Amino acid sequence: MPQVTVFSLFSEFDIDLFKSGKHFRLYEKLGSHPVEFEGVKGTYFAVWAPSARSVSVIGNFNEWDDEKHMLNVRWDGSGIWEGFIPDIGVGELYKYKIYSNNHGAVTEKADPFARYCEHPPKTASIVWEQDYKWKDKKWMENVRKKKNALDAPFSVYEVHLGSWKRDKGGNFLTYKEMAKDLVAYVKEMGFTHVEFMPIMEYPYDPSWGYQLTGYFAPTSRFGDPEGFKLLVDALHQAEVGVILDWVPSHFPEDAHGLGFFDGSHLYEHPDRRRGYHPDWKSLIFNYGRNEVRAFLISNALFWLDHYHADALRVDAVASMLYLDYSREEGEWEPNMYGNNENLEALSFIREFNEAVYGSFPDVQTIAEESTAFSGVSKPVMYGGLGFGMKWMMGWMHDTLEYFKKESIYRKHHQNDLTFSMTYAFTENFMLPFSHDEVVYGKQSLVYRMPGDEWQRFANLRLMFGYMFTHPGTNLIFMGGEFGQTSEWNFQKGLDWHLTQYKVHSGIQELIKDLNKVYRDFPALYQKQFSPDGFQWIDYGDHENSVLTYIRRGHDTKDDIFIACNFTPVVRENYRVGIPKVSGKLKVILNSDDEKYGGSGVQPNISAIQKKVWHGREQSVEMTIPPLGIVIFQ
Repeated sequence: MPQVTVFSLFSEFDIDLFKSGKHFRLYEKLGSHPVEFEGVKGTYFAVWAPSARSVSVIGNFNEWDDEKHMLNVRWDGSGIWEGFIPDIGVGELYKYKIYSNNHGAVTEKADPFARYCEHPPKTASIVWEQDYKWKDKKWMENVRKKKNALDAPFSVYEVHLGSWKRDKGGNFLTYKEMAKDLVAYVKEMGFTHVEFMPIMEYPYDPSWGYQLTGYFAPTSRFGDPEGFKLLVDALHQAEVGVILDWVPSHFPEDAHGLGFFDGSHLYEHPDRRRGYHPDWKSLIFNYGRNEVRAFLISNALFWLDHYHADALRVDAVASMLYLDYSREEGEWEPNMYGNNENLEALSFIREFNEAVYGSFPDVQTIAEESTAFSGVSKPVMYGGLGFGMKWMMGWMHDTLEYFKKESIYRKHHQNDLTFSMTYAFTENFMLPFSHDEVVYGKQSLVYRMPGDEWQRFANLRLMFGYMFTHPGTNLIFMGGEFGQTSEWNFQKGLDWHLTQYKVHSGIQELIKDLNKVYRDFPALYQKQFSPDGFQWIDYGDHENSVLTYIRRGHDTKDDIFIACNFTPVVRENYRVGIPKVSGKLKVILNSDDEKYGGSGVQPNISAIQKKVWHGREQSVEMTIPPLGIVIFQ
């Protein structure tokens, strides 16, 4: 059997960059790469294992014998083991067998840089390299920059690929099937972006993908890597952006994964107080180690480079920022300044964002960050963390708390809705109703609403209307857009049969129209992160539970007026003060319209009168439908 030949893809400069934590294209060097050397086709293998005594490539091709293909350690102290094995090509299964210098530990590991993995519960890596002919040149060169801009509509459909839809036998749809069904649906609904919950390989379905073992491999559950490229490509051709959930915060302890990789704490922090996450029973990356930073930033750029992702939504940022996150007193150690900030993680996050925007200026990074940490979406050069946007978790919590209350009590809690405007422009906020809000006994969105069926669905329509007219971008988890009644279950598809009923199809129609209004009216997006883009008309009418406000764009003629009635009582002859405008006010959307499953109460807006109201020189009288929102121009 051919032995390992001395061969390398690394230059001395590569090694210097790697050691200093500045090599952000490690996926071009580490891992397995089919190559031709001295006229012979084979595969080059390279793995970082500085505590190893020996490293072997094992697989079907050598009967998993660790003595047949032993890699060579580099002489430069990098800790990289490498070599060329002839006659091994695409499709071969392999792992690394590592004998450690630490107490004789022996590990069998999947390749951290593998491009493809066996279908779980199998755990081997697969040699993989295929050419894919992308057809999204128009999107990448001309469209993406406009669609991804911070002053553009950004309406996101959050999807878990394993449970969006199943086939008649209850099996997963393939990437190829979703490139037809999912793309057509998202386009029809009018969303501008799709966000995929983690598609990187993961061993355990109940983790929903948030415990990764294959950081560079799309999960094999739905097909091969080219299948996922086809799905992204199809979305781009439909002019829909792709956001990938990315998890640099923690990783599982599975035997074939990154933990204790070479018999040492290679990727995870060696101090258990900083290297173990008690909530998720998982390991935390060592953000102070140069090679680990290079691994993670290389991984982020890999998905933007090889898979044309348009944004990365970074999971669990709060857990990275604080040393005492989910820890009791005595379970954590303060930093050099005596406080609870993880300085190494802060430095890593800033470097990650600089690297992403430096290499791909047309993409976005989005932080799932649940605390009041300052400057999350402020540029690094101004002392911020450098994200493009941040999830507005406080708004989500307060809004859901308000809407679950019976309408008779809402007048005492109007501050739950108005409070968000006191901090709405401190960050570039995305408003999320995410997967976390419809699991673990929290109930579906529609069943968190009070009242009978009509009131539940009216409340849901009102809440979505309030969301789309509130400053910021939007995200809705799959199922919410048609009023799924059961909690999300990752083990089966959504309850699509519900859409045959008017109340559910009505929610769908409303989301379609809200997406269209958001796209068509600049006042809703041009200044979505600026206080200049919002103005209250009246936030003090607690007794009637009514809110009225204005959204502004660059041109005053584009101003949008919004009136919300948070009770099931029709508010007739309700006077609203408006700025000076000429002509008639035109209703753009009424959430109580019969086509949405509403009662059909019309706004009946009067002619503009020169009557001072709400501190304005003119006003109109209107009817505000029950549990309704009216958007007019």
